Amino acid sequence: MLKPVRDQIILDVIEQETTTSGGIVLPGSAVEKPYRGVVMARNESFTMPDGSVKAAETELGDIVYFGKTHGTEVQYQGKQYLVISEEFILCKESCHD
Repeated sequence: MLKPVRDQIILDVIEQETTTSGGIVLPGSAVEKPYRGVVMARNESFTMPDGSVKAAETELGDIVYFGKTHGTEVQYQGKQYLVISEEFILCKESCHD
């Protein structure tokens, strides 16, 4: 698996539905870019620019929501992932509640 550096996390993006609840299939251009993902890899903590150490706010398996324009898509072993700074995570559904 990829290993993130600093405050980056690796997400397995949850794709948007391409069919409406009424059964209408949406063309690719009508489907919004995904903005949810499952945390696949992250660091326990990372060093901030001021030298302090900050604990990660995400856990492996959390479903997180992120801004539509953030992150970088990467392909690893034939699978697409999103690498994104924890700074751009808007909220999460914890798998540990």
